Amino acid sequence: EVQLVESGGGLVQPGGSLRLSCAASGFTFSTYAMKWVRQPPGKGLEWVSSMENGAGRTYYADSVKGRFTISRDNAKNTLYLQMNSLKPEDTAVYYCAKVGDSIRGQGTQVTVSS
Repeated sequence: EVQLVESGGGLVQPGGSLRLSCAASGFTFSTYAMKWVRQPPGKGLEWVSSMENGAGRTYYADSVKGRFTISRDNAKNTLYLQMNSLKPEDTAVYYCAKVGDSIRGQGTQVTVSS
């Protein structure tokens, strides 16, 4: 059974940083491209970033490019999202998922507010 457990969210002031983690189990993590998506309050899901499994190429939404960094530790079956220079519009529940799959974890809330 695929399980994804996100953590690391919280309340942070504008300009602050957070590091999200996604612990994966139930599948061979190293062989899958992974992604982060988010759902702002009252809005639909939006893609944030993806990372390939092999060469590890990364992709970012324009809204987070230059501020967020996706990474993975295949030995720990964990996906990360380093978020810097956070803005109020980054407020959302953040989820990780396999690319091309709709299964997500419970999410972790990120709130950017002064």
